[in-house]
This record gives sequence, structure tokens and C-alpha cells, in this order.
Amino acid sequence: MIPKSAKLRVARPTDNLAKITEMYVNGLGFKLLGSFEDHNGFDGSIIGHELHHYHLEFTHHKGTEVGQAPTQDNLLVFYLPEQDIWAQCCEQMEKAGFVVVPSYNDYWDVVGKTFEDIDGYRVVLQNREWSS
Repeated sequence: MIPKSAKLRVARPTDNLAKITEMYVNGLGFKLLGSFEDHNGFDGSIIGHELHHYHLEFTHHKGTEVGQAPTQDNLLVFYLPEQDIWAQCCEQMEKAGFVVVPSYNDYWDVVGKTFEDIDGYRVVLQNREWSS
């Protein structure tokens, strides 16, 4: 089993490295934890929070175009049970340039909001506690 101390990195390519980094830092309140340029032809940014066990990495391979998200159901989901915190986070996402969209799976719209970034990838802010 993977230990609790392990870090999870979710990585994905983008054609809009600077803008996507700014959107996620401002929208989710993350920090730029690291970045790199021309590492085997790749530029990248790593964002998150130094105390969390997960972070996001965005990369751009020079000379390569990756285009938009492959489907409308490519999601990052955050469960935020406190109503006031959820509402503040939703407002922050819109200020950062995310667009509120109807979810591909309407389950996420019952007590949540779905936000789309400039690459077509989506983030769901769910206003409930996650339970198994």
C-alpha cells in the first residue's frame, strides 16, 4: 500500500502554461511551489500547498500542441463542506478566469459547481463532505 506520507502529483500538458498556472494559483489559492524551463524541451510549473500531500503540475513541450481536454468529464473534484468557504472559493474561481459550466454528469450540479479552465479541463467544487 502507498503510505500516507506519499505525495500525489497530477500532471497534465497545456498550450497555455503561464495563464493556466495563474488561473489555478488564483482560483484555488495554491502557491507556485516550483517551475522549470527547457528540461529536455519541457517547461513546467508545480503548484499546491506545502502542507498538502498533493499538487498539480502543468507542462508545455516546446514545438508540441496539445489542444483542449479530451472530454468534458476530465475533472478535479474538491469537497468543501462549509457553505461559506465553498461560496468564497466559487467566487474566487470566477475571478481567476474559470467559467461556470453545467457538469457533463449532472450529479456534480446538485450541490456543487463545475468550472472550466482555458484548456477545457474542469474543476468541481462540491459543497458536501466526502463519504465512502
